[in-house]
Amino acid sequence: MQTNPPPRFSSRPFRALIAALALPLAACSQPAPPAENAPVVSGEPLATRAVMVGTEGPSLPACSSISRVKPGGTDVFWAPGETRAVKAKLAGGANVSLCEAAENDAWFGVVFAAPGTDPDMCGVGKSVRNAREYQGPCRWGWIKGGTVQLGG
Repeated sequence: MQTNPPPRFSSRPFRALIAALALPLAACSQPAPPAENAPVVSGEPLATRAVMVGTEGPSLPACSSISRVKPGGTDVFWAPGETRAVKAKLAGGANVSLCEAAENDAWFGVVFAAPGTDPDMCGVGKSVRNAREYQGPCRWGWIKGGTVQLGG
């Protein structure tokens, strides 16, 4: 009696099937965009520039001062000079931490807590070893110069 060898199993189609099934799952595992995302706008993509903290050196707080938004409030934008979409709105009297200035103080990079949360959780009152992009957990963005009372 002649026995045929067992069929040879090729893992190539199996791997392709697994990859095809995993691809949609990978897209679903991405975190949802933050609630303060800018609305969809037409034209060129919006410029985004993260706010830098620790620009004053390792012996000073990550952000230099706490300031208060002037009466009437202000809009928060994605980058200095990028005014096509508002990232968030701050009410008059809201506290912000000024972390960076751009374009001869025409714009300020700020960090601010969400309404009803403790601003101390933002972590910008502590020093950082090297200047770096602010990564959270609080909100950040750019406001026009002259919209805050420096030093709160």
